[in-house]
Amino acid sequence: MEIAHVEDREHARGTQLGLLYELRWELDWPTLSLEVVGGRRERFGLGSTDFFDVLDSPFFNSLPVLRDGLLEPGPVREYTMTYVEVPELTARPVRQTYEPLGGRVVRYRAGDFQADIEFDDEGIVTLYPGYLERLVPKEDSPRR
Repeated sequence: MEIAHVEDREHARGTQLGLLYELRWELDWPTLSLEVVGGRRERFGLGSTDFFDVLDSPFFNSLPVLRDGLLEPGPVREYTMTYVEVPELTARPVRQTYEPLGGRVVRYRAGDFQADIEFDDEGIVTLYPGYLERLVPKEDSPRR
């Protein structure tokens, strides 16, 4: 599970709850700070890569969509990401492609993996089939 507070594509923070860890992250472009609660802390800069990608975080799949407007059909875009493994907090460059299919769906590929990810009108992930779905409180339900 992840809770993300997004100001814009350059400033966001979040908490990711894994089975055996809690990760807190903060994006202050072009720097990403991460902390495994009770463990390691790391800061990464983009260097020669295009974006960050943090394991099990849907927010980071939104970054190319937000910057490059990938909600409408278009050509495949190739990016090099600073990919951060969690909970180890190790990083390495990884090539990824994003193919805008239209209807706010983008085909994501990294290595042999592929997924058609759905986004809202603003470019934030709503559905990553077989992996995650964004939960939004119902308007008519009482808040507690």
